[in-house]
Amino acid sequence: MSRVLIVGAGLTGSLCACLLRREMQNKVQIVVWDKARGAGGRMSTSRPPDASSHSADLGAQYITATAAYAQSHRSFYSELLSAGVLQPLDCLIEGLQKKEGSEDYMTPLGTCSVVKHFLSQSGADLFFEHQVTGLYRRGASWEVERKAGGSERFDAVILTMPVPQILQLQGELEHFLSVQQKQQLDNVVYSSRFAVALFFPPDVVFSFSWGARYVTDSSCIRYIAVDSRKRNADPRQGPSLVVHTSVPFGLENLERDKEDVQPIILQELHRLLPGLPQPISIKCQKWRYSQVLTSVPDCPGHMTLCEQPLLVCGGDAFCHSNFDGCVESALSVLSALKANL
Repeated sequence: MSRVLIVGAGLTGSLCACLLRREMQNKVQIVVWDKARGAGGRMSTSRPPDASSHSADLGAQYITATAAYAQSHRSFYSELLSAGVLQPLDCLIEGLQKKEGSEDYMTPLGTCSVVKHFLSQSGADLFFEHQVTGLYRRGASWEVERKAGGSERFDAVILTMPVPQILQLQGELEHFLSVQQKQQLDNVVYSSRFAVALFFPPDVVFSFSWGARYVTDSSCIRYIAVDSRKRNADPRQGPSLVVHTSVPFGLENLERDKEDVQPIILQELHRLLPGLPQPISIKCQKWRYSQVLTSVPDCPGHMTLCEQPLLVCGGDAFCHSNFDGCVESALSVLSALKANL
């Protein structure tokens, strides 16, 4: 039985694990490592520091299916809709430029529920707080080192974390990269941004009617969502508000501590929404790698760094930065795995 390590418990990693299980059944042992304390990656749903029943999406906000992808990825959408993981987005989103034939979906249990659905289908051995630091070829397998110490061997390794983190890995990775591959990976560009969630008591009612709003008159804030309204959450939990900064603001303040940036964002939020009630809790997130601005040329879906033993990179950097891009990448990685294993 081949041991396959998938690094990253985000959308691409969870899809790879799920598809690999469905295609190869019990012929593989699938192991997933993630450096975070939970699944989701950039599709994360966060709780406030007091660990109350509140929750808010600090990463991806909703899923948009174009007419073409609604057709080609119909099985994925049907599966998530029938499982209740996705539902049509029916709240008002001010400033949303909707494309003809596209459909928008929200996640009643938060965007991380999409990732958790596919992980649960995969039967993978899932380990959190497992940060990969190095890769070493050992005959027909890879020895993978962790930050906390120790290492394990695998017959194939799939890397789905952001490209800069792949390039920072120690060991023999650079020996297998061709000059062209190295150049292509170096040229991948991500946007950066901050996200802030504000959690309010149950008796708070907002005066505005929208569920989300794209902001055009601020250099700091680009997007505001009443997360609880967007997801039709239980009103007894109290509303939650999510703020995403603009890309220029994120880049300008990227190297600052989020504790120093949070007051600037909140001050601008109160300018945009005067009279906003006092929240009971606030959580700030820095997304160093938010969305892919420049992907690998021609969007190949994956990049094979070594055939034997197999070492593959995948993720939105090899396609495009949305749900369907991650599906395309996972399908591409699966084809490489099937050919090799």
